[in-house]
Amino acid sequence: MSTGFFIAIEGGEGAGKSTHSKRLAAHLESRGYEVLVTREPGGTPTAEKIRGILLDPEITDLPDRAEALLFAASRADHAANKIRPALARGAVVICDRYIDSSVAYQGAARGLGVDYVRQLSEWATEQLLPDFTIYLDVPTETGGERMEGTDRMEIQSRDFHGRVHQAFRDIAAASQRPHVVIDATAPKEDVAALVATTIDAVIPPR
Repeated sequence: MSTGFFIAIEGGEGAGKSTHSKRLAAHLESRGYEVLVTREPGGTPTAEKIRGILLDPEITDLPDRAEALLFAASRADHAANKIRPALARGAVVICDRYIDSSVAYQGAARGLGVDYVRQLSEWATEQLLPDFTIYLDVPTETGGERMEGTDRMEIQSRDFHGRVHQAFRDIAAASQRPHVVIDATAPKEDVAALVATTIDAVIPPR
């Protein structure tokens, strides 16, 4: 490909985003693509430092607005210093969480406003949007059973995670951009196969 292809994998806690990011990368590499797997918050040295703050369970007094701004700052650095260069050289970028996560967590679940939070992240990334988004859907109870419950976001209340789950469903339903919603309660092999088949149908030819 002369230009890269940007895939975001979204969903609540315990949806299997990290697992299926890696499995999809292996599948695409077997087809001859250069693949970059990255994550948010994080992905660059600076963004990883911000991630440490955002997920530190000992930080209990971080205002919601500060949280949203830190996510946007991390994303701005990540987009500029890692995602854009990879896309420019023709790589497939698979990102474990991206803008929709901020919309779901800070915009909806924190109540800061989905439009405001989306605009903040789009400004921070200079409108760098995924070419395709995969939403891994699991009920809140299932996601809770899969979580280790050790970081600052995971230890939020069940009601909070319920709002996040519903927000992702609403975001996917309203999205005008290419995406798919996949039932991630199915066996991992079945989910991985569906993810691979879906991307094979939409990724540009080499």
